[in-house]
Amino acid sequence: MIASLDELTFPTPKSITGGCLCGGIRYKVDFPVDHDFKKASGSCQCTQCRRQTGSLFFLAHTIKPASKSSSSSNEIPSTLKEYIINPASPIGARGICTNCGSFMYWRPKSNNPPDKAEEEEEEDYLELAVGTIDPEYLFGEGQEEHEGYGLALVNGGGGHSWCKNSIRGVTDGISWLGADGRGTRKEEH
Repeated sequence: MIASLDELTFPTPKSITGGCLCGGIRYKVDFPVDHDFKKASGSCQCTQCRRQTGSLFFLAHTIKPASKSSSSSNEIPSTLKEYIINPASPIGARGICTNCGSFMYWRPKSNNPPDKAEEEEEEDYLELAVGTIDPEYLFGEGQEEHEGYGLALVNGGGGHSWCKNSIRGVTDGISWLGADGRGTRKEEH
């Protein structure tokens, strides 16, 4: 058993591809050499993420501007729409395929005025839904040379939001949700 996240080693991808269920949205992410795979892996247990994903927690990988991401056509796919839960006080936007309903990502929506560039730069990232990553990258489907990069993409070393919503005996003891000291547990977002 690995004692700590610091001792955990794994192969890391230079890039990944993925998309929605119907194939209307395809993307590629090129990671910079200094991408921190341990800190980029996180989860959320808020009610909104649970309802959006249909799961007890949302597993995500943080994609920052330094990571080059693009759709297969280098244009925003027409089926990608952002859903904002509360337009009067937007905290975040959820990227959804309007054709098949796939949940692609969550990203913060800044309430900062335009003259607050510093705060907005801190908000410039998205939480990519790990389940949208293609199988050859996630678990090595069809690959002989590796078993995928699942551990690099979902190792629990990043932030874990809304831990106060942990379900006793179900999600409160899962190591990669921060229960064993991996990552940073936050009671709320």
